[in-house]
Amino acid sequence: MVEQSRSNGKTVITSDHALKLETVPDWIAIVGSDYIGLEFSDVYTALGSEVTFIEALDQLMPGFDPEISKLAQRVLINPRNIDYHTGVFASKVDVALIATGRAPFTQGLGLENIDVVTQRGFVPVDERMRVLDANGNLVPHLYCIGHANGKMMLAHAVSAQGISAACFTHPEISMVGLTEPQAREKGEQEGFEVSVAKTSFKANTKALAENEGEGLAKLIYKLDTGEILGVHIFGFHAADLIHEASNAIALGTLEPDIAAGMVHAKTARQVWEDLRD
Repeated sequence: MVEQSRSNGKTVITSDHALKLETVPDWIAIVGSDYIGLEFSDVYTALGSEVTFIEALDQLMPGFDPEISKLAQRVLINPRNIDYHTGVFASKVDVALIATGRAPFTQGLGLENIDVVTQRGFVPVDERMRVLDANGNLVPHLYCIGHANGKMMLAHAVSAQGISAACFTHPEISMVGLTEPQAREKGEQEGFEVSVAKTSFKANTKALAENEGEGLAKLIYKLDTGEILGVHIFGFHAADLIHEASNAIALGTLEPDIAAGMVHAKTARQVWEDLRD
């Protein structure tokens, strides 16, 4: 895997370089405001840097559920030494961290010999990570998991491909499945109604005891069947809590039953019971 943008390791850096800088920059631009960008903004503001987000799209955190993005901006960005510019591509700063993702390195694998055509370098796969040929047919006995298929460019998602994702900020963000706009679009196309259950961490006694009351858990499901379509969490231990949701979706657990199989941990169980209620 290689970064999409050129870097010199000093003034234009990648996420790899960002962990090895000899000095902390006074002012750093982070190009891209999804997982990697948010995590490094968390780090650099804690170290005393001024951070400027440069986002090509018209909103910050475009990959997150909009309601989660709005809350995360209020907690993670607005109170900190961070400014941002959306709908732009450049700004003049001391150091620029390119956090727009990585490009696949799939040349030389011989994919052309089995009639597989990459898409911007990514290997096409179905929802079970089975490789597809140029006609959309399955290539027998061939799977592609991880960064090379482009479905989720996060290391922890690679080990359990596409099941969940987490952003290790303070507090954390995690997600699995569809965002609310994606679910409603799917509902319009397939003829089902979408419902949403939400709970605030201000109602969670364990989170309050840890002084971590800022947070939201959101469950998106089909109203008629209770099938869970997506779960999004911003708050205390979000990266741990999302595994319960991943398991529930994988096992076909329905919305009314989501709290039944939860581990006996105060934060987790109360979150899922509140969502069920």
